Amino acid sequence: MKNVLALILLAASITSLASHAAEEKTILAGGCFWCMESDFEKLEGVTDVISGFTGGTHDNPTYNGSHDGHYEAVEITYDPDKVSYRELLDHFWVNIDPFDGIGQFCDKGPSYLSAIFVANEEERSIAQQTRREVVAQFPNRKVVTPILDAATFYPIKGDESYHQDYYKKSPLRYQAYRWGCGRDKRLEEIWGDRVTH
Repeated sequence: MKNVLALILLAASITSLASHAAEEKTILAGGCFWCMESDFEKLEGVTDVISGFTGGTHDNPTYNGSHDGHYEAVEITYDPDKVSYRELLDHFWVNIDPFDGIGQFCDKGPSYLSAIFVANEEERSIAQQTRREVVAQFPNRKVVTPILDAATFYPIKGDESYHQDYYKKSPLRYQAYRWGCGRDKRLEEIWGDRVTH
């Protein structure tokens, strides 16, 4: 009996390790990281979304302190057996304004720019393909969202941890912000019924 129980526990441990080993991560910037968390955590196959900063040269950026040169971004952990990298990027595009070169929606400034951060050549190739498709859909508009090399991702932490899962912790304030920022209205203008909110 003890041997059977030990085998069951071992099999469960191996299964758990295998499922965690299969998870992958990617980093995307689409303006307000509260909204990006909300948009991606609803996607099947996404197991975690963390708000933070990336792309700059300043170490340990903070929200209320210095984050010069950094993008507000999210680190998305996902199960590639349930959602592909390509599907994540398709979801990304319809949740941003790819024509805004000074921010996203009501948030303006370098830290609110959109970007795709790629970790390898396979991701770069897929990202470039999705970007070309967006460019082809809007021949009279300039798509400004860049594809950049992945850099160190700095999660929001410590006293600023309230930013993580803000849409769950403060749903009324979050909805008021999102509506007031005009995010969904603008997304519908660009993407029509492809919008996922």
